[in-house]
Amino acid sequence: MGWGLRAVIAISFADIFKNNALKNGLLPIEVDTKTQQSLLAAIKSDPRTTVSIDLASQTLTLPDGSKQSFPIDDFSKYCLLQGIDQLEYILGFENKIAAYEQA
Repeated sequence: MGWGLRAVIAISFADIFKNNALKNGLLPIEVDTKTQQSLLAAIKSDPRTTVSIDLASQTLTLPDGSKQSFPIDDFSKYCLLQGIDQLEYILGFENKIAAYEQA
């Protein structure tokens, strides 16, 4: 079960990349241009700059302490928080599926 959560931050993503990223445990975080510029400036100033990501509250905390919310669909969020993929989600209903098939 599961993997460590990884993220990529950008101002936009192609739909196919975003969907594939989520299916593979990569969190694509979309930010506005101002936030992107702030992040790039912080990294230029200190390449070891870090940000905090709170997936449960969908919040990105920038190096200056400001917070930026980001969108994610409920199903992808659930899977990432549980450290599972779509197949593992479905397998979680194995008992219910077997009971239905026997009925």
